[in-house]
Amino acid sequence: MSNPKGLISPDQAKELNNAFTERCELISSKITNRPDNRSSWYSLDDLRTFLDLAEAQAKDLGYEMDGVRIYCGAYPTQNGQAGYSTSFLVPTSSNKIGDAEGDNSHDIQGANGLNIGSEGRPPGANYPQ
Repeated sequence: MSNPKGLISPDQAKELNNAFTERCELISSKITNRPDNRSSWYSLDDLRTFLDLAEAQAKDLGYEMDGVRIYCGAYPTQNGQAGYSTSFLVPTSSNKIGDAEGDNSHDIQGANGLNIGSEGRPPGANYPQ
């Protein structure tokens, strides 16, 4: 089996996590007024099921799915309390079925995304957990 593009070592993951810490601390102190969520967890079953469903939905919408884009998001403020940060996944495609290959992957308009993973334990926990 070959490695995927972008494979990083645990040390590189720690470096990325540490570089993000300053931003997360700013969000925690200025927006949420508590430690904010630092990660999202999805089961293998949910990820595989999402990929299968997304690929089928893309085809129904006339696209050939070529990947997944991961967005940073945040739950809305409720009762005066800012929601935790989250991440969500959306399917992408560079071309419609039958078209010449496109140049960039774009979000597939009208396709469902995946959210509601589990937050870190505790939400503000850094890498590795």
